[in-house]
Amino acid sequence: MKLNPRTYLTVFLCLIFSVAFAQEKYTLSGVISDAQSSETLIGANVYIVEAEKAVSANEYGFYSITLPAGTYTLQISYVSFGTVQETVELNSDIRKDVSLSPASEELEEIVITDNQKRADIRTPQMSVNKLTISEIKKMPAVMGEVDVLKSILQLPGVTNAGEGSSGFNVRGGAADQNLILLDEATIYNSSHLFGFFSVFNPDAIKNLKLYKGGIPAKFGGRVSSVLDIYQKEGNKNEFHMTGGIGAISSRLLAEGPLVKGKSSFLVGGRASYAHLFLKLSNNDNSAYFYDLNTKLSYNINENNNLYLSGYFGRDLLGISDSFENVYGNSVLNLRWNHLFNEKLFSNLSLIYSDYYYGLELGFVGLQWDSGIKNFNLKYDFKHYLSDKFKLDYGINAIYYDFNPGEISASGSDSSINPQSFEHKYAFEPAIYIDAEHEITDFLNISYGVRYSMFYRMGAQTMSLYANDQPVYYNNQLKIYEEADAIGTKRYGSGDVIADFSNFEPRAAISFQLDDNQSIKASYNRMAQYLHLISNTASPTPLDNWAPSGKYIKPQLLDQVALGYFRNFANDKYSLEAETFYKKVKNRLDYIDGSDLVANENIERVLLNGEGRAYGLELLLRKNEGKLTGWIAYTLSRSEQRAPGRTPEETGINNGNWYKTGYDKLHDLSVTGAYELNDKWSFGAIFALQSGRPVTYPNGQYVYGDMVVPSYGDRNEERLPAYHHLDISATYTPTKNKDRKWKGEWVFSIYNLYNRKNAASITFGQNEDTGVNEATRLSIFGVIPSVTYNFKF
Repeated sequence: MKLNPRTYLTVFLCLIFSVAFAQEKYTLSGVISDAQSSETLIGANVYIVEAEKAVSANEYGFYSITLPAGTYTLQISYVSFGTVQETVELNSDIRKDVSLSPASEELEEIVITDNQKRADIRTPQMSVNKLTISEIKKMPAVMGEVDVLKSILQLPGVTNAGEGSSGFNVRGGAADQNLILLDEATIYNSSHLFGFFSVFNPDAIKNLKLYKGGIPAKFGGRVSSVLDIYQKEGNKNEFHMTGGIGAISSRLLAEGPLVKGKSSFLVGGRASYAHLFLKLSNNDNSAYFYDLNTKLSYNINENNNLYLSGYFGRDLLGISDSFENVYGNSVLNLRWNHLFNEKLFSNLSLIYSDYYYGLELGFVGLQWDSGIKNFNLKYDFKHYLSDKFKLDYGINAIYYDFNPGEISASGSDSSINPQSFEHKYAFEPAIYIDAEHEITDFLNISYGVRYSMFYRMGAQTMSLYANDQPVYYNNQLKIYEEADAIGTKRYGSGDVIADFSNFEPRAAISFQLDDNQSIKASYNRMAQYLHLISNTASPTPLDNWAPSGKYIKPQLLDQVALGYFRNFANDKYSLEAETFYKKVKNRLDYIDGSDLVANENIERVLLNGEGRAYGLELLLRKNEGKLTGWIAYTLSRSEQRAPGRTPEETGINNGNWYKTGYDKLHDLSVTGAYELNDKWSFGAIFALQSGRPVTYPNGQYVYGDMVVPSYGDRNEERLPAYHHLDISATYTPTKNKDRKWKGEWVFSIYNLYNRKNAASITFGQNEDTGVNEATRLSIFGVIPSVTYNFKF
């Protein structure tokens, strides 16, 4: 019998598939942890030498990889830890837990090599910066304490509004467009003392990951970035205390086993006390903060773990007996990790978040309370289907309770009439699925979608307006004004006032050019249903959060990014270059003369606009040697506009694009750490960026006895360029090596050359000469400090 070519091909393919499927595959999985504390290591890398494949541990240290039967060499590594190399005979599914020791430790039974940070060129994930606490602690410690938020400001694409400002801005986005998570719980205000400290105690933090783009589908609710921070679990093997005593603040953290090797606790606190020195000088003013971090972990068995973590923080600003401002976050999270099998991992979380703002005006006897609470249920799964295909999927449901404000009398002699604005309620459920797919050895893709919904709920009485327009355009004066309500409508508890739903697709691709370089691209669509009502460049504690609803639409983001990643000189250096473009629909803008405080009908001063941002980011790292660090540079533009709703309307700024208050055309940061010897190490940060956009008066006119300034386009001018240099030196006595008590002295200088950076510039007339003059306000000059840190 004669076979035709098609038959030969069919037989050949059948043989190939039969051989492929005849080769059995098995799964290698386990948990990677710190040998000293049993702390799981997020993102630890497992590399299979013979197969040239790698997998990273998830947020709980778990990894899984499926391979054909055989003998393999494993290299397990983590930044600042040694690389462990072991041989595994894979002829069945194997659970392989691995413990790593710090790079300074020496183990005789296994091979240890240095593990340095390098650019990730294989995975499609891009626009992501990862920092472990060991990396953060090598940066200059201003006021003797390293700061999580200040560390991310040294990364490309991340800025803030300047000294004394809260929050941070990512790729030209506003501060409220960042989702900040501490052990999966939302943090609404990330700063202490109006931006001078962050709310994150460095002793309690394990690591952080900042997503600027290519954001996985499991995250939603914000359109600019995700800052994902995890606390330490606590040492399961030994009791330790860590702390620091400084001129402005001190901190103390205790951790140890409840049941050795099985459960642990962690509790840490910080407090500032600079206000006490004011009391000594008969100054009745005060400004201080305190916070508390807690965590309990319990290992039920190798497949089940429980965690209970919490955070509580408060700031207090007082001016004599006439003014007192208290604000802060409270969060609580109960989590259950469950391993169904070697390929399916799950995490169930019940989360509570609360942001409180209180204000007491003693001179009028008024007490003001406001805030936002949410209750969050999330169930996430990670499914390692094969060595080439992985799935993340899950559900998320958040219930919101907004307190716009309650006014009460602060004393028995107060004449204030109590008043309470109606609470606002909302429900935000979502479902997502994400896939990571290795197409070939050099081509990897990830793709997924998040389907989010948002329900604005009663009970509430809503104002009604003509043509559903809460903002009225005065055609004669060519200005926008608050519209008068023509009636009200009452919604009962559980009634839906407005509802929204959005598909949010995500996709990314990585094309590996060779072993040392790759090209990546990504696309994101995201929806944000919450809005921070603020017309300042930097958030303030008085700002209120408001939900989307009948008159406020959700923000929608579309972002694309393209990047080039390379490691060279045997991984001694790494380069990351990315360009991005993003556009945001329904970005809120404010009519001139907006009153945002205690405004129950806030929709009457808001207009829906749009925003856009684009730029180039460069990050060059030096990963090895006594001198390590990086240079980050960003060239970007951030703009916003609100055109008229009809041809007759002028819109805001005549409907033209204008620079946002967080536009920084140039942003340069140089970060360095130098290990001189076992006793001395040094750090330095130099920052240089374009001044913040502002609106200056361009003229004036006289009305009666008053001189009234006139203004041109919004944010047409800029403050002077912002720059400063911070340095630190850390001294570690050599006698520490043989003692349980280990201490170090940290000497630092903030703003070494005393640059008077402008926080603002105000214009007025000199009372004596009548000449117009500008006054620059600078907040911080040079600030030296010394802190003693200890651990035992």
